[in-house]
Amino acid sequence: MKYISLIMAFLLFSCGKKEDVLLPKSNITIVKDVQDHSPIYIFFKVKGNDTIADVNRKNSIISTNWIFNIDKRLPLKLIIPEVIKLQEKKRGDSAHKNENAQNYYSYADSIGKNLAFLPFTKVYYKMEKPKFGVVVYFKKDNSVLVNGISVGKSELQHYFDNMVSDKPNKYMFSFDKNITYDAYIKNKIFISTLKFPVPEMNLTNEEFIF
Repeated sequence: MKYISLIMAFLLFSCGKKEDVLLPKSNITIVKDVQDHSPIYIFFKVKGNDTIADVNRKNSIISTNWIFNIDKRLPLKLIIPEVIKLQEKKRGDSAHKNENAQNYYSYADSIGKNLAFLPFTKVYYKMEKPKFGVVVYFKKDNSVLVNGISVGKSELQHYFDNMVSDKPNKYMFSFDKNITYDAYIKNKIFISTLKFPVPEMNLTNEEFIF
């Protein structure tokens, strides 16, 4: 677990104060290295009986790649509204906009023993149910519903491959607002392993949280 400690030390040093971010872990690295980046931290805090997502973006620079270091214990219903605000700010700042600058979520690769990154620049979040398409819903109990039908994760690719339709299916990936960031990252990495015949026709940049 030494590399996890090093990651935590990096986050503590970068933040400049005694707060920590517990990162999700996966056995797959999507992106291993990001240059010219600014850190954004979303801390897990408790105030009374309430859990709070405490955002620190004071070191972020619009023209750089943004790395979101988010505590894995936080639920999506607290995280995503803050992510949406930050995305809109970056997208709307035309004076400092860099078309090549990306947004990434950070996590720890437990096999490669390195900090890894998941790009989400093109994702547009919606805090609502999708109104059409094949709704793939990741629930808090780690089960998956496809248009209301329970499908095991190990069977999901086969299920997609055998869906009968007279036109290309549009897949709407959706997530329970109460799942943790840890579960969300694991599900996002799992989704990246799925194969679709014509991605530009079958997939959308929208993700739904409800």
